[in-house]
Amino acid sequence: MSTVLFHNATLVDGTVDEAREGFNLLVEDDRIKEISDKAIKAPADTREIDLNGATLMPGLTDAHVHVKATMLNLGRLQEVPSTYLFASAAQIMRAMLMRGFTTVRDCAGADRGMADAVEHDLVVGPKLRVSGLALSQTGGHCDFRYATEFSTIITCACQVSTSQLGRIADGADECRRAARDELRKGAHQLKIMAGGGVASPSDPIQNTQYSAGEITAIVEECKAWHTYATAHAYTPHAIRRVVECGVRCIEHGNLVDAETAALMAENDVFHVPTNITYFALNKHGKEFGFPDVSLQKLGEIVSAGLRAVELTRDAGVKIGHGTDLLGPCHKYQSDEFSLKAEVLGNHGAIKSATITNAELFEQEGEIGVLAEGAKADLIVVRGNPLADIGLLENEGQHIPLVMRDGKIFKNEPLVA
Repeated sequence: MSTVLFHNATLVDGTVDEAREGFNLLVEDDRIKEISDKAIKAPADTREIDLNGATLMPGLTDAHVHVKATMLNLGRLQEVPSTYLFASAAQIMRAMLMRGFTTVRDCAGADRGMADAVEHDLVVGPKLRVSGLALSQTGGHCDFRYATEFSTIITCACQVSTSQLGRIADGADECRRAARDELRKGAHQLKIMAGGGVASPSDPIQNTQYSAGEITAIVEECKAWHTYATAHAYTPHAIRRVVECGVRCIEHGNLVDAETAALMAENDVFHVPTNITYFALNKHGKEFGFPDVSLQKLGEIVSAGLRAVELTRDAGVKIGHGTDLLGPCHKYQSDEFSLKAEVLGNHGAIKSATITNAELFEQEGEIGVLAEGAKADLIVVRGNPLADIGLLENEGQHIPLVMRDGKIFKNEPLVA
C-alpha cells in the first residue's frame, strides 16, 4: 500500500464556487482516503507534501480529443504507418497529462488498446475513454477521399474504412453491424458523424448526414451495451434529428438556436463546445497545412461558437469541456478555459471540466471531484483559478504537480 498526504491545501473543484483553505488530503493507493480541515493520522511510511496554501484540484478532463490527429490534414493520416502514428500519439497524450488532464474522451480514432496501454503504464498519458472509429456515411465527415476517387463496392457489408479516425457505414443494417463491431473491439461509447464538418473536404457545414433509421440503429446498439452515442452536429436541423433519435451528447453545436437548445435540455442531452479549435485553426491553419477547402468553412463557425454556449446555458443544458484540436494545435488545449469562462464564468468553466464531464463519462463520484473514495486524480495549481482561470492555461506552466490514479507523473517546485 502506498500513501501520500497533502498538507495545507486550498481545495477547488466544480462543486462550490469558492476556495476552501487549510485542508489536508490523504491518498491511499489509487483513491482519496480522507479529506479534513484537521490533522490526518497517516502510516509511518507516508509521503508528505506541504502545499503551503497552493490549490489542490481534481484532475482536469477533456471530452473531445483526437490523440491520433497528429497533423491538420486528416486525410493524410492514412499515409502514416500505424506504428509511427501510435508513437506520435503517445507524445500528444504525455503532453495532455503534463497540462493537468488526467482523463480524456477520444472522439474518433483511439482504440481500447491505447486505453489499456495507459492503464498498464506502457504509455504516459491521461486515461482514455475511447470511441473507436467514428461512424460516417459515404460523403460524410469521416470520408476523406478526394472527389476524383471512385467508390469501391464492398459486398461483405463491413465497409471498414482505411481512415485512421473513422469507418464508412451506409444503411441501417450496416450501421448496426459497424456499431456492434466497434463495441466488440472495446469502445466505451460511439461517435456518429451526423452533419457536415470543417476538416473533411466534401461535406458542407449545412449538410445533414445519416437518416433517422441509421442513427436510431446505432443508438439502439449503444443502449444494448449500456453505453451511449455522441454526435458531431452543427446546425439546428442536424442537432434536432440526433436528439430525437436518442443520442446523449452534441459535439460542437455552433449553429444551435434557442428552440433546439430547449429540446436538448428537455432530453437531458449534453453539449460539448470546442471553440478553441476554431480559433487555433483560424490563426495557424494555413501555415500548418490545413486544406483550403476546410479553411473556407471556418468563418461562420468561429463567430457563432460562444453564442451557442450562451444559448445552451440559458436553456439549462449541461455543458461539458472539450477542445477537438489537431496536429500542432494541441498545444492550445488549456486555452479553452478562458473562452468558456467568457460565458460560464471561472467556476462554470472549472465545473465543465470536472463534475460535468464526469457525469457525461458516466463516472460520477469516480473522477472530477475531491471526495473520499474518488479516484486520486489530482493537480496542484500555483494560485487560485477561481480568481484567475488563466492559471490552468499556458501548457500547465502553473501546474507543478499531476497525480493520476495515485501516481505522481509531474512534480516540479511549488514556487516557480
